[in-house]
Amino acid sequence: MRLPLIEKYRAASFSEIKGQDLAIQDIRDFFESFPKKRAIILNGAVGTGKTSMVLALAKEYDLELFELNASDLRNKSSLEAVLKPSTQQSSLFQKGKLILMDEADGITGSDRGGVSELIRLIAETQFPIVITANDIWQKKFSPLRQKCKIINLKELDESVIREILYGVIDKEGKKLSQETFDLIVKKSQGDARAALNDLELALNLGEGEFINELSEREKRDDIFNVLKNVFQAPTDLGIVRAYDSVHMDLNEISLWIEENIPLEYKGEALVKAYDALSKADIFKGRIYRQQHWRFLVYQNFFLSAGISSATKVKYNKFTKYQKPSRILKIWLANQRNAKRKSVMGKCARLCHMSKKKMMKEAFLMPFILSELGDRDKARLDLDEKEAAYIEDKKVSLILANGLNRFRV
Repeated sequence: MRLPLIEKYRAASFSEIKGQDLAIQDIRDFFESFPKKRAIILNGAVGTGKTSMVLALAKEYDLELFELNASDLRNKSSLEAVLKPSTQQSSLFQKGKLILMDEADGITGSDRGGVSELIRLIAETQFPIVITANDIWQKKFSPLRQKCKIINLKELDESVIREILYGVIDKEGKKLSQETFDLIVKKSQGDARAALNDLELALNLGEGEFINELSEREKRDDIFNVLKNVFQAPTDLGIVRAYDSVHMDLNEISLWIEENIPLEYKGEALVKAYDALSKADIFKGRIYRQQHWRFLVYQNFFLSAGISSATKVKYNKFTKYQKPSRILKIWLANQRNAKRKSVMGKCARLCHMSKKKMMKEAFLMPFILSELGDRDKARLDLDEKEAAYIEDKKVSLILANGLNRFRV
């Protein structure tokens, strides 16, 4: 089984962890002075090396590591059932023991006893506990912070990310263009895990397909933020401009809204939200049938203010929004096919070929379209989406030769 790069090249010792020298010394001091402090919190953004640091500590001191994920142990009963025995029972292999509670952000607050139970277990533990968190400064963790030493891990500098990636590329015996390499480093924003995942994607997919995947990811990130604003922010006049920053048309946005309404609304609010969505769909139909594009403002209104006003009670909570599945795939495929047919039709006219023949020889497009001259560009009369289609598919390689060959 092929391991992902983040596991294959995970740091096996403190010497392999880059850019966190102060944190490494702090975690050594904690372990060597136990039980002066019974637990520490490694706090930092994703991809800064929190879990790797704990694994390295266990290896360097030959400790049995008992690893728990706090997202699966959210409340008092689950913590008591799983974590408590591990804090009292000795190692099966007659050696030291280290307890890791990963991703503590998932523990519930005092309302269900998760944090208070963890504090009680820390006071009774016979073994050092390391807790990792992305944001330990949430209000619910205030009592926990008082009982633990906090070690803050900084985001990794670009120079550190570069060093890590160069090492992996060298060990893998692969090559990557400097442009793609720099893009991966920039997009990582100090997250080594994201950088390694993107590197693996680029090596497996090829650089061209990887660039397309990055573009799609940025669109998804944008829509996630906008959905949270529409569903959870108070409804005001500015909500009608919610989709202005998203590089999607309203038809694609409506599919995202439809998929995620049930994740946010229940009862009467759910009914009102679907009613607003149905009205937006009515205006979309009128636009297509009657070509009354002024109705776009009404479609936008029901998709933004209409959805947002379905309930006056707003909760600032985490919701894992879902990407539209079957319907979006069909719609995107239709959009791609429409652009493809349009481009093929224009190229067929320019090359004096039938559309049917051009479609049959579509696989030759990367070798037919190349370096358009100004005259040929004008004759093709491509709109922005058609030009983007050609650019994305990298089908502008030999149009000059193709045109000379087919031109009468």
